[in-house]
Amino acid sequence: MIGFFENQYLSYKKDHIKNLLALAKADGHVHEKEEAVIYKIGKRYGLKERQVKAIMDSNEKFKVNVPNNHHDKMNVLYDLMLIVFADGIVEKKEVAFCEDVAKQFQYKKEIVKWLLTEVFEKGKAPAPDEWDEMREYALETFIAKK
Repeated sequence: MIGFFENQYLSYKKDHIKNLLALAKADGHVHEKEEAVIYKIGKRYGLKERQVKAIMDSNEKFKVNVPNNHHDKMNVLYDLMLIVFADGIVEKKEVAFCEDVAKQFQYKKEIVKWLLTEVFEKGKAPAPDEWDEMREYALETFIAKK
């Protein structure tokens, strides 16, 4: 039997995949390389392939799920960048989607340009220790003032 907190964490992981799928669908279709990245991220989060497939096969219109802390928000943005670069083409609709997500996360939209051009230079993801430093930089630099 799944306990309350286990179920809540499973929902968080599924919401994360739904955020990625929403971006992948932003240009009207999911490219096979984007799909492969989503499955890989799902596996990293401990989801079974069938769980990711159920989300992928859903006709549900996904809304962005906003994590409740900076660390998780930045991890969503990290994985969104992996999707943006997955097919080798950075499309305007994808950038606009990421800017909208940043806004919903209460970040300045400039965080997306920073991620695209400096952090994920040429689509290469930063190493985990570099990402820790970048998360801290983002906290100091890109939080929107209310």
